[in-house]
Amino acid sequence: MYRARNLLHLLVVVVMVFLAACGAAPAAPAEQGGSEAAATEAPAAEAAGDAGTLQGPIPYPEGQVLEGSQQPKTFAVDQMIEFRSFDQYCEPDWVTALVDAGELPPVEERLPDEPFVWKTEFMSDGIGQYGGIWRDVWAVPLEGWNYDAGAVQGWFGIEAIVQEEPIATGAMFLTQEVNPLPQLAKSWEWSEDGLQLTMNLIQGAKWSDGVEFTTEDIMFLWEDNINDPNVSTWTSSNFWTVDGEPVTLEAVDDYTLLWTFPQPRPEKFLYSITSLNFSPGPAHILKPFHPKYGGADYQSYKDALPPNSLPVVTMGPWVPVEYTTDEFLLFRRNPYYWKVDENGCQLPYLDEVQFTYSKTGSTRTLNTIAGTADHSNVENIETMDETVRQAQDPNAPFRVEWGPETLGFSILANQAKYLGVADDRDRAVRDLLIDPRFRRALTQAIDRDGLAGSLTNGPFFRPWPGGLFPGSQFFDINSAVYYPYSPETSKALLAEIGLEDTDGDGIVNWTEGPMAGENVQIGLAAGEDDTAGASIGPAMVLFLQEIGIQVNFRTMAGTAMTEDERAGTWDLRIARPGQEWAAPNVRCNQIAPLGETNLIWHRSGDEPEEYQDFELQLNDIASQFCLENDIDAARQLMSEYNRIHTENVYSIGLVVGRYGLMLNKYFKNVPIGTPAFLYQWDANNYLMEQIWFDEADMWVNGQTEIYPQTVPFYEGCDYMTSGKVCVVSAE
Repeated sequence: MYRARNLLHLLVVVVMVFLAACGAAPAAPAEQGGSEAAATEAPAAEAAGDAGTLQGPIPYPEGQVLEGSQQPKTFAVDQMIEFRSFDQYCEPDWVTALVDAGELPPVEERLPDEPFVWKTEFMSDGIGQYGGIWRDVWAVPLEGWNYDAGAVQGWFGIEAIVQEEPIATGAMFLTQEVNPLPQLAKSWEWSEDGLQLTMNLIQGAKWSDGVEFTTEDIMFLWEDNINDPNVSTWTSSNFWTVDGEPVTLEAVDDYTLLWTFPQPRPEKFLYSITSLNFSPGPAHILKPFHPKYGGADYQSYKDALPPNSLPVVTMGPWVPVEYTTDEFLLFRRNPYYWKVDENGCQLPYLDEVQFTYSKTGSTRTLNTIAGTADHSNVENIETMDETVRQAQDPNAPFRVEWGPETLGFSILANQAKYLGVADDRDRAVRDLLIDPRFRRALTQAIDRDGLAGSLTNGPFFRPWPGGLFPGSQFFDINSAVYYPYSPETSKALLAEIGLEDTDGDGIVNWTEGPMAGENVQIGLAAGEDDTAGASIGPAMVLFLQEIGIQVNFRTMAGTAMTEDERAGTWDLRIARPGQEWAAPNVRCNQIAPLGETNLIWHRSGDEPEEYQDFELQLNDIASQFCLENDIDAARQLMSEYNRIHTENVYSIGLVVGRYGLMLNKYFKNVPIGTPAFLYQWDANNYLMEQIWFDEADMWVNGQTEIYPQTVPFYEGCDYMTSGKVCVVSAE
């Protein structure tokens, strides 16, 4: 019923486009009104000669406030975390039984000298009790476990479980000063001149196989992955710069790192030493596969830890121990996990995590509604109405909270001058995508109001011009240059560029160069797991067809999208933008093409890249912003950044809304006001290891442990090749 309603809405938009193409549609509201002052603010709003006057920008409207949100309760960092030793520690009784049987060392030997402590004052429900499971869904193929080399673990929270970093940023929404949180790095100090940062690692923390975590693991990531151009890491050496100059890192000893900077106190740099960007893998496992240390080649190095190489060696709270391809993934508690509560009880509280696979992320929401999963982000358009309806039932097994406006959908245009350009067709299309007039023609061909209404019932989405999300603390509504729906403007811009329908088939043609006389055809892609993209894509085909652009739309697997991105072999793609547009302070390097790979729609290849004047302006602003520690000055810089970004349609914003965070309503210790997405994604925000159940609620929704009272083991288990379940039982 819901899906039919969505299709009906989309059909209405399609009919509107068809009628407009036939000259029968009334003028869109954006074309009829708007501020006269706003229409003359942007240089692009000038007459187009014989083509007529272009419809200039109009004021961007305020959004609506949705019910069901809570303001986070905030703390000073030292109210949340400390590092200290205890006279005695505790663990589940069945784990102690493994110790007594000689299967594990005592808990005090498995923990660091001074464990990481989640303090009780911060916990929303206090000290927990052991037992219970977490059930979830993932919908992206799992490439493998070598995340040092960029292998994907399937997203949906899996990465957050297996990867741990020196600094945590997800839970910054809980801090009073929006400060990064210590994690594997327990502390850091700036030198007097601000050019060096000494970072002190936790001592005695161990990987899940009992091997100690040291600076060797971080330096292997830094020297042999990030700074090895043959390894496709999530960043590259160009990312790790300040004001265009490289940052250096060295190990002082096993527990001390020294960062050296070209500019004093670039405090935002701390936000980069976190999830995905800087997640160190186990050097003692990975080094033998790296070509530098005798491995065969770089592809075999990336593939060194395939999905069935289990159990994984991790610093995370749970360890993957069983995997069935595209079906099931099972985690058991990590007996070497290095965090405890304020009673000295080793975390996590929950014993097992279960993931089932689906081709679409909407299954996660439907399962959470049904009580067969414990968590979802309400981000898939086809489930939003039903989620709201079901949440009103007092017997619903879940609760949902709506966050700020950070759920955006946009179209990205590949603006790399050379990367991925193989022939005349590629060159001609790329030249169009680089031209701001062409991107503006695309953006003014899109009826965003109609699109927003077609996606869901109710006020979930509204038009968005791109750039910063309205939910960002750095968003200035007056900085948003919002070009309204105006197909006639689009056609005038295409004519100005020199595109004309010379053969009368309704599609404009190139009129000069090697492609003269050929129809303008452009590819548009969306990820297979992006159900919104699958709905938006056909509408884009029709919108752009109205102005004479032929769009070939297709959906692709996430891994194929990543490969296309890295190779530059794509034209347009429907995207759900990331953290940098919600919290540019966290990822200031990723809002402008400051490096070879910092911006996915303007990546560099083998040839030196070329940038337009406005891009150089954005680079300059982003560099200043990365070094600016005054919040008011930083906001002024972002206001100017957003004006330039939206004025030049650097990304083509479509619609923006709010994520809903769904969680099992029996979970304890979910931080108040947790967003599904802000500084990081959900699993880095609600801090899974400190969530627990009351004993009476542990099995209320039919949960069952697959491997009760077991922990992973490695010695004597051919886990690198067998793929068998390697767990030892207390029974």
